[in-house]
Amino acid sequence: MPRISSFFSASLDGFFADEKDDVSWTHDSSGDPEWSAFVSGNASGDGQLLMGRKTYEMMRSYWPTPAAKAAMPVVAEGMNRMPKHVASRTLTEATWNNTHLISGDLLAAVRRLKAAPGPDIATLGSGSIVSQLAQAGLVDEFQVVTIPILLGNGRHMFGDIPAPLRLRTVRSRAFTNGHVVTWYAPA
Repeated sequence: MPRISSFFSASLDGFFADEKDDVSWTHDSSGDPEWSAFVSGNASGDGQLLMGRKTYEMMRSYWPTPAAKAAMPVVAEGMNRMPKHVASRTLTEATWNNTHLISGDLLAAVRRLKAAPGPDIATLGSGSIVSQLAQAGLVDEFQVVTIPILLGNGRHMFGDIPAPLRLRTVRSRAFTNGHVVTWYAPA
């Protein structure tokens, strides 16, 4: 049974996107080879991706391009190879290779994915998707990359959680570029 991990970056003041929905501030590795190896390692494994429409459109516009292949060849290969599921009420087709469109009941579709044999599933960004999955108890692990930047304003990943969701820290890892990855599991 596949596990679901939610992977996202957050500013020190808790935002995953700035007030204009821009996430480009999350891509600065500051020349840290250890961080680059960590990112490449995450993308080179087997797995499936689950994302919402906004994240899908952003990633589809970059990862299949020659620029992505030149800048981060291992990550680009993994992103283009992995099976992808995009949840959307507005898309009528998914054009990025290996992509399946989820247009109906998100929670029912994710329960089917978790019940089927297959590799683990990672969500990338996709705040509303992660929030719904977390509330339904479908996320097995949260991987939060805290980036040492203060945005002052923006979108919180869990801005619409109606009740506290207790988590326990599993482990953490700091990088020389200042990024800290912390893994959490539901308590």
